[in-house]
Amino acid sequence: MTVPPEDNITGVILVGGKSRRMGRDKVFLEIGGKPLFERVLEVFSECFTRVVLVGDREERFAAYGLPCLPDLYPGSALGGLYTGLFHATTEQIFVSSCDLPFPNKDVLRYLCSLRECSDAVVPATTHGYEPLFAVYSKKCLDPMKCLLENGNYAIHDLYPRIRVRCVANEELRQFDREEKSFVNLNTPAQFDRVQQEFSI
Repeated sequence: MTVPPEDNITGVILVGGKSRRMGRDKVFLEIGGKPLFERVLEVFSECFTRVVLVGDREERFAAYGLPCLPDLYPGSALGGLYTGLFHATTEQIFVSSCDLPFPNKDVLRYLCSLRECSDAVVPATTHGYEPLFAVYSKKCLDPMKCLLENGNYAIHDLYPRIRVRCVANEELRQFDREEKSFVNLNTPAQFDRVQQEFSI
């Protein structure tokens, strides 16, 4: 069954990272013949009627025809998250980093389905919170701004200040048995491992 795109939640892709550990711009590194960014965008385009990018890189993404918002608080993922949420015309956003080789639309839709009674819906795996494949509401804006203006850029420090629906691995395995949804690529070694997996 085809699920129609969400029209009351905005998809936000963070594209402002510097890729320092990778040593080159990872946004357009290809996995399975498709750039990482396009792998995320493809899932978002199926799931949301509104998709925006956040990061001071409008010239790199002009060909995609999407709004590219400069960071209101440059230099951190929390600042990018705040920027996307501040500009959203919907009450909630779903945010993702741009370097996920296995973005899972079933996991995404399940997380969105849990959003009604929380300020944020955040996966909590064996590795900890996954703050950049998650749902946030406008009620998070003031606590985020407080952190940012005090020089605290840790997204995890936001969670004690808001109502968070944590979603454990056990809930998500029905959609992602191999737990790949939150794999991200920060180093050449991680990129090589994922490339090898695709070539098997």
